[in-house]
Formats: sequence, structure tokens, C-alpha cells
Amino acid sequence: MTTLTGGDPQTQAAIEAATSVLAGRRIAVLTGAGVSTDSGIPDYRGQGAPARTPMTVEQFLASDSARRRYWVGSHLGWNAFAAAAPNAGHRALAALEERGLLTGVVTQNVDGLHVRAGNRRVVELHGTMRRVFCAHCGQVFDRRDLAARVEEENPWIGVPERIALGPDGDVLPESTDGFRIPVCTVCAGMLKPDVVFFGEYIPAEKFREAEQLVLTSQALLIAGSSLVVNSGIRLLERARRRRMPVVIVNRGSTRADARATVKIDGGTSEVLGILAEALPALSS
Repeated sequence: MTTLTGGDPQTQAAIEAATSVLAGRRIAVLTGAGVSTDSGIPDYRGQGAPARTPMTVEQFLASDSARRRYWVGSHLGWNAFAAAAPNAGHRALAALEERGLLTGVVTQNVDGLHVRAGNRRVVELHGTMRRVFCAHCGQVFDRRDLAARVEEENPWIGVPERIALGPDGDVLPESTDGFRIPVCTVCAGMLKPDVVFFGEYIPAEKFREAEQLVLTSQALLIAGSSLVVNSGIRLLERARRRRMPVVIVNRGSTRADARATVKIDGGTSEVLGILAEALPALSS
């Protein structure tokens, strides 16, 4: 087995234990922001993450000034966010699915990197930044088209070369003065990114899809999530009730370390790559 670069014996032993419990089983994967940090997208709670106060759905829906602040910050960060590329961890999960070892990926991320890496069955639990929809008539827009329209309607807006990108592709704007908030071109209604804001519920049908993926698997691999969000804990508990082994890969502690069959304290890019290389093909 490939060893972890600079890894301590305890971490290496955990990787070997994880390989043992995952081998021969079809695996469901749950990923969080830690999987995308090596692609240049920061997370909210990881080690060294700056303190941030994300906008809630109540703020977004209730206030023109909040929506203006959101769309300015989101537009300033969009190019860098959209340019992020899948990293070795994303590619490892795509390779495992290609070999038939994964039933699919449930992700809490909105960056679309699992899809771009080649995973075919991806449940985007918190939505995706690739789409925007009208809260009034339901019309859906491609985010790239909206970005072009924002620049056309706000020709003065300039995107700096260096930005402090946030976890959801946003930037804290210095000013929002004079910014024209984009509206639906069909009915002039309020536009909202197709993501689950803080304080907003995950659509029931989306959670059922994620739950079904877990329940039709034989093991659960959780990567890059601190499991602070309740949806992740609920999926973990579904697996535990089925007596499925649960492996957690995360740099630093998580809310469910004590409930894992194996916990690996390490970076997801390298550890997932090692697991992808070490796990044998399923016997027919």
C-alpha cells in the first residue's frame, strides 16, 4: 500500500484499517468543504479558516440591501470560483465510481467539482452555484449568462486580480453603491441562486435521494466534513442503523469521530488517492 507522505504511524494504521473495512463493499460517499480546499476554495470551519458570518435566507429574502450585497460579492468571486478545478481527491472518487466501487457521491458543496471530475451519480445536497432561478415564476438561468448580464448592467464593476474568496464563491465587497440587482427577464421577479442558504431547509426530495443512495450501499465514507450540519449526521445515523461501517477522513476533529468505525486525521486529496489505489475490485 502507498504510504501517506510524512504521515505518522497512527495515521497510516488508520488508512490500512479503513481499507480493510471498505474492501469488498459498495461505498456511498458524503463530502464536505474540506474536499475542495486543495482546489482553492476555503471552508467555513476547517483549521485556519477565517471567521465568517454567512448570509441567512431570511436576510436575503427580506432586504434589497442584503440582496445587493450578496450579488455584488457573489459576482466578484464568480470567475475565481468557476475556474477552480477538481483536485486529486475529486479524481480519486471518480475513479472509484468508474471501477464500480461507489454507488455515488452526496456532497454538501455547491462548486460542481465532483461532476466535473467525472462522477456520474452526484446528489448536490445544498444545491449548485451553476444555476439561478426566479423565486416568482420558477424560470432557471445559467449562472454564466447571469454574470454576463450583471456586467452589462453594471459596466463600472471591476473584478480585482487578487480576491479573498469565500467558501461559497463570494467576496466581501467594499461597496455596493449603484449596483443594479439582477431580476428575472421573464417576469422581473426576484432571482435566487440554486443553493440552500443558512437557515433554509434542504428540499425533502433531495434528502430522500441522498438517503436512498446511502441505504442501497454497504459502507459510508465521509470526506472533508466536520459534520456540524445536521443533514450529514442524519445520513451517518442511517448507515449506523444498518450496521454499515463508517469511515471518516478529515483534517481535525468532527462532530461524529466517536461514532466512526475508522477515523483518519488527514488531508482528503492524499488519503482518498491512497484508498482508491488500495481498494480491490469487487468480486462478481
